[in-house]
Amino acid sequence: MKVLVTGAAGFIGSYVVEALLKQQISVIAVDNLSTGKLSNLPENVLFYEIDITQEDLEAIFQLEQPDFVIHLAAQSSVIESMSNPVEDCQANLFGTLNILRYARQFDVKKCVIASTAAVYGNPNIFPVLENSKLSPLSFYALSKLSAEKYAQLYEKLFDVKSTILRFSNVFGPKQPNGVITSFIHRLIEGENPVIYDGNQTRDFIYVKDIATACLQAIMSEHTGIYNISSGEEISIQRLYDEIANLTGMMTEPVYESLREGEIQRSILSNEKAIASLEWTPSYRFVEGLKETVHYYTLQKQ
Repeated sequence: MKVLVTGAAGFIGSYVVEALLKQQISVIAVDNLSTGKLSNLPENVLFYEIDITQEDLEAIFQLEQPDFVIHLAAQSSVIESMSNPVEDCQANLFGTLNILRYARQFDVKKCVIASTAAVYGNPNIFPVLENSKLSPLSFYALSKLSAEKYAQLYEKLFDVKSTILRFSNVFGPKQPNGVITSFIHRLIEGENPVIYDGNQTRDFIYVKDIATACLQAIMSEHTGIYNISSGEEISIQRLYDEIANLTGMMTEPVYESLREGEIQRSILSNEKAIASLEWTPSYRFVEGLKETVHYYTLQKQ
């Protein structure tokens, strides 16, 4: 089995590559290194530095003939998408379209496509199911939802099978940005963390559980859309308190109002993924948080 991973040198991608290699699966790692780092990847992995929006990607599909694609490359910042919606669309929608057309051309068995809980917007019913109302509040969420629709139509029209994974809030060591990374860095440095409101909630999922879900998605015969989440609702205020406790650092946070495009409450049902993909999250929230804090504490020493 040979799997092409886009965004392979990124935060999530590097864990997916590691999980595949542990299963003795051949990996073709693709990344433009705009945010990813070669140091995130094992030295022996086959790597191509390329932007997935470029037509040069065709040559890699032709040369390597992958059986599966795990598509993780993306512009992943909500804030950045609000400032640069065209660039966000280019990366998330056009990039996915390029993957889909080459998957069709070279008879890829299935594409696993990373999506996001942000497509649900601010739902009224919890936990959120895969068939809940979709109401993106940012251009990032809209571009990811549009990519989903293209993948579904490619499957319907051309039999390019796809499994779409809607990730909740992913965290873990090596994450370049995000609320958890920000809190840890500021506390370790003795700075005042910024909390936007604090009452908003997130469904935090540890990155190693995300990697396992991607692996299960290529193994499973099922296609369709699946929430990949912990199913646990954590407030940002509680998150800060947990990190402060783990680091042993206590500085007074700076409180500001919720930012444009941010979701107020998020908790996703993962029952469909558990039943169909035979995947279950292994890490409890505090366990993943401990590993993450430990990683950044060692880096500081």
